[in-house]
Order: sequence, then structure tokens, then C-alpha cells
Amino acid sequence: MTTSPTRPPLPAVRLRVPTDEDAHAWHRVFNDADVMEFLGGPAELSEYEEFTARQRMHDAQLGLCLWTLLDGDGEVIGFTGAQPWPADKAWGPVGEIEIGWRLGRAAWGRGYAYAAALATLERVREAGIPRVVAMIHAGNARSVAVAERLGMTLAEEFTTPGGNPARRYALALRDASAG
Repeated sequence: MTTSPTRPPLPAVRLRVPTDEDAHAWHRVFNDADVMEFLGGPAELSEYEEFTARQRMHDAQLGLCLWTLLDGDGEVIGFTGAQPWPADKAWGPVGEIEIGWRLGRAAWGRGYAYAAALATLERVREAGIPRVVAMIHAGNARSVAVAERLGMTLAEEFTTPGGNPARRYALALRDASAG
């Protein structure tokens, strides 16, 4: 008799709409060259202040955003969530809802990204969104693994305007013929 390996239980995660203070927390946990390897390197605090404000606007308008990700102890370990692909970008899946996740290095390899992405998908389904995409740098094996574990399928491989190899993953959340 063969048995399949069992996965450890998923870690507890909590999502909240980003606060002004979360800009500082995000800056702290993402101020790491490895964390930001596929995102252009560490960013200034002012970028996170604008970013968290934009997420609060998305939440107010859509009920979706990139939520602050907290571990079981209530510590900020990153973000996860969903947002519309920016209409002002001249490339990418304009009109689509993109899901994403970013974790500080201390949270890597512990199941947080997958647990948080599952919580995001639950919220997106509840909002009636029929389909999501994930835009991932082709070299980001950790994010690719999360997308594939979620059941997302590779929809496109392309090069970004900045010259980076990228992948667009997609996932249907409900049957398009369902009311």
C-alpha cells in the first residue's frame, strides 16, 4: 500500500485593508534586494505611502485591493490581493483583475503565499469576479509555483516593455454561462 505525502496545514493568515502605518511596515519587510529581485529593487517609503493609499481607494470603490497580510501573531509579513490591471499601462491585461502576493523574506517557504492567495480567491469569488490573472516574471520560480498550485494555467509568455521575460497565468472562477 502506498501513501501520498501529506502537506503540513496551512498557516493562519489575516487580510486587512492597508493603513497609513502599513506603508512603513511594507517598506520595512520589502526593503530587501532578494524580495524585490523581480520588481526593480527596493522602493522608497513614499512609493509605499502612495501604494497603500491607492489600495484603500480600490477597496472603497471595488471591495478589492492588495490587502496587508498578517501572520497568526498579527505581524505584517507582506500583502496579497486583487486589483484591476492599470488602464493607463500600454501593455498587459487591461480590463482584467490581477491577483498577486509579496512576502518579506522571513515568511518565505512556510506556506503563507499560498494560504493568502487562497483567501484572496475566496474574496474575489464572493465579489462575483469571473476570472483572474497573475502577471509573473518568468524567473520568479516561487510565484510561478504558487500560481500553478492555485490551479492557474499559463495563458501567455511575453517580454515586458522593460525587456523582462514574463508569464500571464489565468484562472476561471466560475462558469461564464452561470448567472
